[in-house]
Amino acid sequence: MRRLALLAALTLAAPALAHDFWVQPSAFAVAPNAAVPFTLQVGHGKDRVRWGGAATRILRFADIGPNGETDRRAALKLGGASDDGTLAFAGAGVHVVVLATDQGAKNDLPSIRFNDYVKTEGLTPAAAQRARLGQSDSNGREVYGRRAKALVLVGSPTGPQPQVTRAVGLTLEIVPQLNPYALAPAAKLPVLVLYEGKPLPGATVKLNNLDFDARPIAVQQTDASGITAFAVPRVGKWQLNVVWTKAITGNPDADFDTVFSSLTFGFPPPR
Repeated sequence: MRRLALLAALTLAAPALAHDFWVQPSAFAVAPNAAVPFTLQVGHGKDRVRWGGAATRILRFADIGPNGETDRRAALKLGGASDDGTLAFAGAGVHVVVLATDQGAKNDLPSIRFNDYVKTEGLTPAAAQRARLGQSDSNGREVYGRRAKALVLVGSPTGPQPQVTRAVGLTLEIVPQLNPYALAPAAKLPVLVLYEGKPLPGATVKLNNLDFDARPIAVQQTDASGITAFAVPRVGKWQLNVVWTKAITGNPDADFDTVFSSLTFGFPPPR
């Protein structure tokens, strides 16, 4: 009976680990002023679904383009039949669509599942805290929230696009150090991971092909400066994601405060 109970607990907990979250526009390369439906996606592979969170949990939804930031929360129509809203972008350039939720989601997982999740995502603060306090065999409890950026190429911009490589102030953020749409064919894409505004060393960053996302195609750790780099094919839709956590006190429901962050972009089909 104990074995059956454990297996049932693990089965119920499994979907809770599908935390990959991102903004998915219908196309990443669009014409100026074209209507671009988008969805908010969570999970990966067979567990990938539309995000079912409430609009009240979204604290920031904005478009940062060549002319500055525009609040786009009015464009959110969560739970629509085919999309979660529609955006249109005026003027050529790379537009950075930014989304941030509150920390209102919770997890309470059996120890074996939580420990596996901590190991897979490289959450060394949680592993160290649980080992230090002798809690590695206890349930893992966290509150968590989501941060996401999507890079939409509008028209055929010329000149630098500094908004692409500039941090936008997310708690956990993947900041490309080069514009992926302007990379040389053989060049890697370097990215900087920031946590609470500072470079984050030792973070596990994964690269996913959004058309075949059952498992990442590359996994890297950030160096002492919070930087790593990926060879990204110049075709298809791509997602980089990272997770980080910190121990908290005073919350009766959680021992850790976790953030999931992503960066998505995509290339038009070759002519």
